Amino acid sequence: MPSVLVIGYDPHAMPDADAVEAALDAELRKFAERGIDAAVTTVVADGTAGPALAASLTERPWDVVVVGAGIRKTEQLLPLFEQIVDLTRRHAPQAALAFNSGLTDTVEAAERRL
Repeated sequence: MPSVLVIGYDPHAMPDADAVEAALDAELRKFAERGIDAAVTTVVADGTAGPALAASLTERPWDVVVVGAGIRKTEQLLPLFEQIVDLTRRHAPQAALAFNSGLTDTVEAAERRL
């Protein structure tokens, strides 16, 4: 079974946390329906992101790591995006990188790289 790690910005750090969590849950259900084992790791732009990401990236050999648009498209989060790419390269070198354009196309982004 293919495996996908989705990395996104912590919804609890956003004003619309409930909507973001609902969208993430819907994407996880879509992964399961398509026979893809998926997990989500959320981070914030502080000193906890690196250790949390390293732990998630080394939890198992991921086939794809999807970096969420909320991190990638937010200029202030550019250092966090760079950290995610670097940690993925170091801790999950076998994983393909994928990028969604929003919460509702995460599965499709991962499938492009599987």
